[in-house]
Amino acid sequence: MVDTTIAKSLSPKDFKRHFGVKRTTFEKMVEALRPFWGWSAKRGVKTKLGLSDRVLVALEYWREYRTYFHIGNSWEVSESTVCRIVHWVEEEWMRSGCFRIPGKKQFSERVWSSRCDDH
Repeated sequence: MVDTTIAKSLSPKDFKRHFGVKRTTFEKMVEALRPFWGWSAKRGVKTKLGLSDRVLVALEYWREYRTYFHIGNSWEVSESTVCRIVHWVEEEWMRSGCFRIPGKKQFSERVWSSRCDDH
C-alpha cells in the first residue's frame, strides 16, 4: 500500500518525480484543505485515508492518469472511493481559492498555481 509513510521516505527529487509537485507545495495543498476536512471526517464510518493520503491519491491520479481501479488497488480502497476523493479534493481546492487545477497540457508541464500566501 502506498501511504504518507512511503511518501515521507522519498527524497525531495523522487517526491516531485512521483507526485508532480514539491513537498512544500504538497504541504500547502494539505493545509488549504484542512478547514474543509474537519466536518466531513466526523460523519459516518471512519475514513481509511487521512487528509494527506487523499491529496496524494488525487496527485497520483492527475500525475499518472491511471484508472481509479488501479489507484484504488495501490491504496487498498475501492475505485469509487478514489473517484470521490479526487472530486472532493478538486471541489474543495476551488472553494478555498488557494489553488487552481491546471488543464492536462499545463499539468504535464508541471505548472501549479497557488493564490494563498498564508498557507
